Amino acid sequence: MERPSLEVNLSDTQEEGKLYVVDSLNNLNKLNVCPDGAQHVLGTYNRQCSRLFFVTFILTLIVSLALVSFVIFIIIQTRNKMDQISSRLIAEKKNIEELKKINNMILKHLHQSGIQKNPSCSNASTL
Repeated sequence: MERPSLEVNLSDTQEEGKLYVVDSLNNLNKLNVCPDGAQHVLGTYNRQCSRLFFVTFILTLIVSLALVSFVIFIIIQTRNKMDQISSRLIAEKKNIEELKKINNMILKHLHQSGIQKNPSCSNASTL
């Protein structure tokens, strides 16, 4: 039962602290601690900081856009090169299959005609 009363006291303390801060700010405004010239300088400084932040933000966005565009360009170029290599490999595979067929036809023809020689004898006959 003591807990709820403690929580109420804590929330009251926080509210009083907030009110104290607001009152202090109001008192500073009433005293006009900063003269008009100082407020003008602070306002100019704040505007310059805002402009600097804005320019930096825009430059960051432009650089990010350039980097993303470059990455997309590289991805597209890589894909095009991969497509070219794939088509070359497919064409070479077809050529190899055709050469295998031609080789098999030649071997069949040699078997049928009886001209095929022993590989060890073929070197001796060429000498």
